[in-house]
Amino acid sequence: MWQNFIRELARTMDEIVGSLGRFLPRFLEMLLILLVGWIIAYVLKVIVRSLLKIARFDRLSEHTGTTQLLRGAALPSLTELVSRFVFWVAWFGFILLGINVLGVIGIEQHVASFFGFLPRLFAALFILFFGLLAASFFSRASLLSAVNAGLPSPRLISWAVRTMIILFVVSMAFEELGIGSHTVSVAFTLTFGSLMLGLSLAFGLGGKDLARKYLEKRFGREKGEAPDGGDELSPL
Repeated sequence: MWQNFIRELARTMDEIVGSLGRFLPRFLEMLLILLVGWIIAYVLKVIVRSLLKIARFDRLSEHTGTTQLLRGAALPSLTELVSRFVFWVAWFGFILLGINVLGVIGIEQHVASFFGFLPRLFAALFILFFGLLAASFFSRASLLSAVNAGLPSPRLISWAVRTMIILFVVSMAFEELGIGSHTVSVAFTLTFGSLMLGLSLAFGLGGKDLARKYLEKRFGREKGEAPDGGDELSPL
């Protein structure tokens, strides 16, 4: 009996030692990957931060209104946030690679999905940033055009243009990410329609006096200029 017990115990210990012998090299390899990955991620962070500072990325973000939002939320600059984002994305990728070395079942699929998702993520961020720049540009352009044309409520027109572009850009970003693309499209359509209906009601009901003054100013000026033109063409 004792011999069987000792034999089973020895066999169990051999299996444990064998498992540790197979696991320890993989574990050390994982630690090495994590260390090298952290160094590479940190270098990428420094490079991205330097490039963004050279390109004056923070000045561009001021035109989108992002800098003001970050300051209000007591967050670092957009350059710092982007560089940190690059660091964590890169290091998280190396963490997944390190876990994959351990031979965890099913992790290969998650690693492949993560690296396949990265291009769509960067494309969505690209669309979002430059879409916000476009929204800011067209918002200011519509404000100046409305003021120069003497339209009523130029700030409301500018806000409506900015809101519509932002909604469109956000829907494009979500569609690029593949996050409920059909739902986002339907929500964008409903929001856009509601916004247009609200603006129509605002101009039709609340802004009727402004619209009347604008029409009187515009057509009254044309009526005042018409007799002068008639006198020039009249043979009398």
